[in-house]
Amino acid sequence: MTTVQVEVLPARQRAASPWLNGGGITREVAGYPAGAGLADFHWRVSLADVAQGGPFSRFERVDRVITVVEGAGMALTVDGTEHRLAEPYRPFAFSGDAATDCRLLDGPVVDFNVMTRRGKAAAEVEITDFQRDVSVPPGASVLLVCLAGTAQLGSADVSLERYDAALLTGGGEELLRVDGVVAVVTLRA
Repeated sequence: MTTVQVEVLPARQRAASPWLNGGGITREVAGYPAGAGLADFHWRVSLADVAQGGPFSRFERVDRVITVVEGAGMALTVDGTEHRLAEPYRPFAFSGDAATDCRLLDGPVVDFNVMTRRGKAAAEVEITDFQRDVSVPPGASVLLVCLAGTAQLGSADVSLERYDAALLTGGGEELLRVDGVVAVVTLRA
């Protein structure tokens, strides 16, 4: 039987990087391969503070999932079609190839971003607010990010505060106890 390996990724250890367009800052939660830049990641997960609207950077051959976690939300116009993201914790998937523009609905927001490079990785993003088993499929990784409140990871005896994360690898199952909201991201590379 395979056991789950857990790597804790505390929020306080993440460096903030300004966006090229000056509209906000981002903090990488985790990425693969380790140390990869924006041009060569297979997958990348981050939290962003969005201070103002404007165009999104294009990421060719990248699939994106964005989730508003704080603030009144935003309207994303993707290839000419507007999508209102006014409710927190509702993942929205779109192509990084698309011309995308953001309009803030009522002030700054914090969003949770999952990006995967087509042909290199794929992701499934779930948001949970209840106790559940988390399965790590063979050959995959599961990233847990506490978006609100706290979370406890079963046998690993790991506690997560807001924006802390845990990367699970190795296959197997863990019990996730949630007193808040947690993103469960299953990543296959």
